[in-house]
Amino acid sequence: MAQLSTEVPGDERGTLLAFVEAQRTAVRETLEGLSEEQAASRPSVSELSLSGLAKHVAEVELAWLRMAQQRPNERLRTGDSRAEGFRLGEGETIPGVLAFWDGVARETAEFIEAASSLDETFPLPEAPWFPKDGKVSLRWMLLHLVEEFARHAGHADIIRESLDGTRAMG
Repeated sequence: MAQLSTEVPGDERGTLLAFVEAQRTAVRETLEGLSEEQAASRPSVSELSLSGLAKHVAEVELAWLRMAQQRPNERLRTGDSRAEGFRLGEGETIPGVLAFWDGVARETAEFIEAASSLDETFPLPEAPWFPKDGKVSLRWMLLHLVEEFARHAGHADIIRESLDGTRAMG
């Protein structure tokens, strides 16, 4: 499991990466002490499970990283495969998903640290929810990842508390 540094970064880049990591950790901690079966369970009418959320956010981070790098996404989900991004498939395990996410997190940090500026932009793909010919900055991407992970960390907190009463904040 990736660990959040106890050192408080003073620069914007380090601060944003620390906030992204804090939200990653919030999602990951909801899986601690659970079996694969418990993590895959859906204790509400929602289709969301803890293992599915972990897979989803890892793949979302990869998708944004690949867009920023302007490289093909090797795990691109479209149409029918989108639902597969919210559940573990045959042979997938929580340790495997978390190891994958660790790799994506390292690659994200390396990419951001190597960028000349957080003002660098990249094009958004054609999609009804993006503006035509839209672009976003690396800063925007990091803030979006904080937002995405925080939203799903909240979902994960509710699911975990429904499973066994464990609460994120004590």
